[in-house]
Amino acid sequence: MNRAKRKRLDAAGWRAGSAADFLNLSPEEAAFVEIKLRLGESLRCRRQAQKLSQEALAKKIRSSQSRVAKMEAADPSVSIDLLVRALLAAGADHKDIAEAVAPSGQRLPSKGGPG
Repeated sequence: MNRAKRKRLDAAGWRAGSAADFLNLSPEEAAFVEIKLRLGESLRCRRQAQKLSQEALAKKIRSSQSRVAKMEAADPSVSIDLLVRALLAAGADHKDIAEAVAPSGQRLPSKGGPG
């Protein structure tokens, strides 16, 4: 949010913060939510890049289209293991999954060692 907008909101009595602040999440809970969001986004991007419909991916993992939609939206009812299983079915490998959950801007080491 830009500074001018934040000043206007502050002046009007509003308080800006993060979803974690609003929901009073612990750092661990916020990190868990962020990981689920990243996995869901990664699944959506991978599915679309392969030109797969949600229904086609659902058939690959023996699930339903609505469940795939919930996975991509990181619905609370979706487990991380289901997200990982769907990513693997969509062609992701271990490194793809690690990159999906790595904090923004963090580079993973190459296979040859620390990097």
